[in-house]
Amino acid sequence: MLNFLKSKSLFNDGMKVLTYSEKKLESEQVGWYRSGEEIAYYQNNYRRESMTNYQRCYYTFTFTYKFEHDFDTVYFAYSQPYSYSDLMDDISEIEKRKLDYVARNTLCRTLAGNRCDYLTITTRTNFDNEDR
Repeated sequence: MLNFLKSKSLFNDGMKVLTYSEKKLESEQVGWYRSGEEIAYYQNNYRRESMTNYQRCYYTFTFTYKFEHDFDTVYFAYSQPYSYSDLMDDISEIEKRKLDYVARNTLCRTLAGNRCDYLTITTRTNFDNEDR
């Protein structure tokens, strides 16, 4: 993978790639897990100019992966995926606790029509007359 901008990466400190195998989930009930070998993160020869005309380097990330199952679909990720549905479920769980110091509000709607919610965490007296 090319065109990373950071000069340092946790991959150089031993972090592995997040991996999800549909076959591994079926056979072992394992969802996302860390894997990969020969992991490297390094500066490549590609350059880009920033707004100050200063040459900036791009970085490359490489790894190898041995596929465990034939006809499998495997996904790779830098960090644990967190979906919009996961977020809404987590906010709903917090809201169900009916905590006096937490209020849920909608900031706006996304272009897709989804709610863009936020939580206010403070003392109840600071909420004034906000809807919960």
